[in-house]
Amino acid sequence: MVIIKTGTLKAYAEKYPDAKEALKKLELVVRTSDWANFNQLKETFNSVDYYGNGLYIFNIMGNRYRLIVRIIFKTRTVFIRFFGTHTEYDKVDISTL
Repeated sequence: MVIIKTGTLKAYAEKYPDAKEALKKLELVVRTSDWANFNQLKETFNSVDYYGNGLYIFNIMGNRYRLIVRIIFKTRTVFIRFFGTHTEYDKVDISTL
């Protein structure tokens, strides 16, 4: 899979240093994966949820953080939309991402 805006992941890692290793690991797994659909994604990340409109929500570090991405399986593309604490996530209007 191709991640759009990996610099955004690096910026999040700087803002949340305790999540740096988890984000690096996630990036590596995503880059080396070739998911064709949500079921395959779910096999890799059991805790991922589908929101709708191509948006997927990942629990990071035992749900301490949330990552929202848009995945277009046909083009093998992952767009980073949001990363933050669970509290910050609660304030996000996902429908605007």
